[in-house]
Amino acid sequence: MRILVADDDERIVRLITDFLTHQGYIVESASNGEEALELFEKGTFDLIILDIMMPIYDGWVVCKEIRKTSNVPIIILTAKDSDLDELFGFEIGADDYVSKPFNIALLVARIKRLLKDSSSNKSQVIFKDIEIDLEKHIVKVGGIVTPLSPKEYELLVYFIQNLEKVISRDTLLRVIWSDDYFGDTRTVDTHINRLRNKLGNCSKYLKTVRSFGYKLGEC
Repeated sequence: MRILVADDDERIVRLITDFLTHQGYIVESASNGEEALELFEKGTFDLIILDIMMPIYDGWVVCKEIRKTSNVPIIILTAKDSDLDELFGFEIGADDYVSKPFNIALLVARIKRLLKDSSSNKSQVIFKDIEIDLEKHIVKVGGIVTPLSPKEYELLVYFIQNLEKVISRDTLLRVIWSDDYFGDTRTVDTHINRLRNKLGNCSKYLKTVRSFGYKLGEC
């Protein structure tokens, strides 16, 4: 199994890597958030350990980006010891939260528990005739592989993860395109139209809520 460790503290990375390697895991490391996302996009990991206070992109940003496309277990590792920080970590999709300094043996035990739990979870999400393999980024509509652009894929995953919720164009722009994107909501409309064209008969489930946004759900 492969684990990604992202922390700008070389001593902590070395400690975790040594223990996990001894346990038989393959470990890759990143010293900042940008590098962590690049490694995540290039490879497949079974678990990710993220420090919060990293350069370029912090752990919160990396966690949110990963959660757009993957359910891989994520452990937040941080010197912050606030209940609000811990709650926020769980709200954005973290599976566990470990405060520094930590006991390495207990951290490894948490890793093993999460890996055991995740091995029994499906890496696929299904809605009607739409199937998405979250690990391989493969979408099937009516059993047929349907190529989507990266943004179309992210939109579809986000809609399925928020079934029956009305989502505004502004929210979609912020979540899918990020806060540093300077375009307008017409970009959202354009990608939604393209996505509908590729969904075929399932396009009827992606509904426009007039003057607000969109919703994926029952007709």
